[in-house]
Amino acid sequence: MAGGRELTVITYRGIFQEVEEARGMYSDGYRDQSAVVALDGRDMKEMGVEAGEPVRLATASGDVVVAAKLSEEDHPGVAFMPASPWSAQLLSGDVGEDGFLELKRFAARASPGEGEVTTIGEIEAGIKAP
Repeated sequence: MAGGRELTVITYRGIFQEVEEARGMYSDGYRDQSAVVALDGRDMKEMGVEAGEPVRLATASGDVVVAAKLSEEDHPGVAFMPASPWSAQLLSGDVGEDGFLELKRFAARASPGEGEVTTIGEIEAGIKAP
């Protein structure tokens, strides 16, 4: 995959995301807080993306397009993403070596995205598809 980068994605819950979720999961505010991935500046440069641009994240379980966010700290090879319907599309449901589902840390391939950020409606439609 040209311009792609293998990353370890760490998920987290954020207070601003939770505030927006309370307002509604279909709101622009919830998407803006949840459909993002914080990347190291060197990783962004290697992929050829800038803050606010779309990034496609893909695993064997699924893929989504989210917005790139420049991280304030250096952490090459590691990305941070809110625990949300967007990150859930990438999870395998496999049990890790420690016996827990791999929900907090997983490997993903990141590349410049085409088009718009995946909408919650697209995620919902994919879940309902047979």
